[in-house]
Amino acid sequence: MRAIIQHPKFGAYISLMRLNKPIGIFLLLWPTLWALWIAAEGFPSIANLVIFTLGVILMRSAGCVINDYADRHVDGAVTRTTSRPLVTGEIQVRDAITLFVGLCLTALVLVLLTNWTTVLLSVVAVSLAAIYPFMKRYTYLPQVVLGAAFGWSIPMAFAAENEGITEVVWLLFTANLLWTVAYDTLYAMVDREDDLKIGIKSTAILFGDADRIIIAILQLLCVISLLMVADKAGLGLMFYLSIASVIGLFTWQQWLIRTRDIQACFAAFLHNNWVGAVIFLGVFLDYLFKI
Repeated sequence: MRAIIQHPKFGAYISLMRLNKPIGIFLLLWPTLWALWIAAEGFPSIANLVIFTLGVILMRSAGCVINDYADRHVDGAVTRTTSRPLVTGEIQVRDAITLFVGLCLTALVLVLLTNWTTVLLSVVAVSLAAIYPFMKRYTYLPQVVLGAAFGWSIPMAFAAENEGITEVVWLLFTANLLWTVAYDTLYAMVDREDDLKIGIKSTAILFGDADRIIIAILQLLCVISLLMVADKAGLGLMFYLSIASVIGLFTWQQWLIRTRDIQACFAAFLHNNWVGAVIFLGVFLDYLFKI
């Protein structure tokens, strides 16, 4: 282990997989945990909890690797990404592709421990993860594809835990999709000026001066979707309290981005970790007290 850590490229690989910046892991993990708990109507199986937690880490890492591969020719022109390993040459393209395949295959091994419905759904998950980084060249809505990729763990978790996909699954998926588009637009606002120069597309560019109001609308629709989840899943007071807290968190984010300051937009993006955590806490406590 010590030899691995001391390897000259160890830090570069950690950076390539973004393991030194775990916000993406959390933003993917929280919806997965929501789904597992609701599917199980309480604490899910330990096996599924371990499988999906490890799977989140592996697939988020794989997503970062393929993203950097797709952006290797443009990252050098974006202030925030000039030090990425594929830009600096610390890691070669073939090594990045090998790592991506290895991460996906390892995640597949984990999925094979569940059931065939989940395995079939995982094909969609890998496809979404692979195509997302290239969407910003063809559409102003790559954040929608990211939302689908980040939300696909929801039907997978339901399929693994109770082998059934109900209406609640798609309501929860919709809530997560809306939330993801909102927070990733905040993220895209940080790079908007650089992206305009190099021809990269995003919702931040598409929305223009209407960015804040459209983010607010997406957040409102997310809250409405969560209320529908509460109704269909029979969730109670604790979950409704978490939704009230989410409204407060969204309001704070709107305050942060009022001047569109780059650092404030990035802070608002990072703040969404608390949104995911609060929703999970509401689900967790609701089932805990029912038990």
